[in-house]
Amino acid sequence: MKPTLRLAAVSCALVMPSAADTVTVRNTEELQSALPALRSGTVLKIAPGDYPGGHWISNVSNLTVEALDPAQPPHFKGGGHAWHFSRCPQLTLRHLRISGQTGNGLNLDDGGKAGPPVTGVTLEGLQVEDIGPKGNHDAIKISGLDNVTVKDCRISGWGGEGIDFVGCHESRVTDCEFRGKPGFSASAGIQMKGGSSGIVVEKCQFIDAGGRPLNLGGSTGAPFYRPLGAKYEARDLTVRDCVIEGSGAAAAFVGVDGAEFSNNTILYPRKWVFRILQETTSEGFPPCRNGVIKNNRIILRRSEVRTDINIGSGTAPESFRFEGNQWFAEDQAARSKPVLPSPETGGRYGTNPRAAAAPAGSRTGHP
Repeated sequence: MKPTLRLAAVSCALVMPSAADTVTVRNTEELQSALPALRSGTVLKIAPGDYPGGHWISNVSNLTVEALDPAQPPHFKGGGHAWHFSRCPQLTLRHLRISGQTGNGLNLDDGGKAGPPVTGVTLEGLQVEDIGPKGNHDAIKISGLDNVTVKDCRISGWGGEGIDFVGCHESRVTDCEFRGKPGFSASAGIQMKGGSSGIVVEKCQFIDAGGRPLNLGGSTGAPFYRPLGAKYEARDLTVRDCVIEGSGAAAAFVGVDGAEFSNNTILYPRKWVFRILQETTSEGFPPCRNGVIKNNRIILRRSEVRTDINIGSGTAPESFRFEGNQWFAEDQAARSKPVLPSPETGGRYGTNPRAAAAPAGSRTGHP
C-alpha cells in the first residue's frame, strides 16, 4: 500500500442498509462536517466547486458519492490522494473530478484483510488527471475487490497505472479513455495482477497510455495476492473491442495463465505489437501461457516495429494461439506478415483493414 495523506477521515461500523439518507454539501466545510456522519445507504451529493483531497472512509456499506450536477463535477485537487475507501462494499462514485495528487488519485481496498472480499463497487463518469507525475503513482488503485464496474471514465496523465487491479475478480472496465501526457512516467493504462481473474476490458481507448497500455499480469509481493497463496499473477482475462494507439507495445502478457485479446484495433505501436513475459518466477507459478489473440486489426510501420512479438525467458509462447488477425505494415505492405511463436490460422496480411483512416486520437479508430 502506498502512504497517503489523510485530511478527513471517517470509520464507522458496518450496519444493515436502511432507507437511504441524501446529504447535500456545497463547500469544503460542509463536506468535512458530513463525513463523520456517513452511514450505510447514504447518498452524498457534492455541489460544483474546488475541494481539497485527502478524504478517507472505511467500513461504510452501500454508500454513494456523486456530483450534485453531473455537468459540473466537484473537483478534488491535490493531497496525497483525493479519496481512499477501505472495506466499503456496494460503493458508488459518480461524476467526480480528481487531479494533482502526489500518491494515487483514488484508492479502493479491502483494508489488507484476506477475509471475505469487498464487492459491488461502481465507478462511473470519473475524470482523473495529472497524478504523480513520476514514480509508481496510479490514477485509480483497486486492491482486493470483486465485482467492480468502471464505466465512462476519462484518465489522463499518471505516474504508474491508469487503473491498477491487484487481487481483483469478476470485474469490468467499459467505455473508458486512457490518455498519456508528456512528463508523466506512465507504466500501463490498465494492469491486472496479484491473483486477479475474470476481468473484462471492453470498448476502451488507449492513446500513448504508457509502455504497456494493457498489462495482463505483472509482479506482486506475496502479502498482496488475493486469494492469499495464489500461484498465478492473473488468469481468465479478456480485452475486446478496444482501440490502442501508440506506446511501446499494444499489450503485454506477463505471467498470465489464460487471456483473450480479440476484436481490437491496434494503431502504430512503436517497438513491438505484443510482449510475452515472465516477471514472477517463484516456485509453483506457471510460465506465461494460453493466450488467444484473434480477430484484431493491426496497423504498424516497419520503420518502428522490427520484432512483432517480444518473448521473454521462462514463458510458453508456443501455447499462444493466433487466429484471424489482419496485419498491415503501412510503410512496407509486402512485409506485413508477422513472425509469430505459433502458426496463425486465418490471418490476413498486406491489406489495409480500415476503409478510411480515422483521425489520430479519435474515438472511432475501428475500421
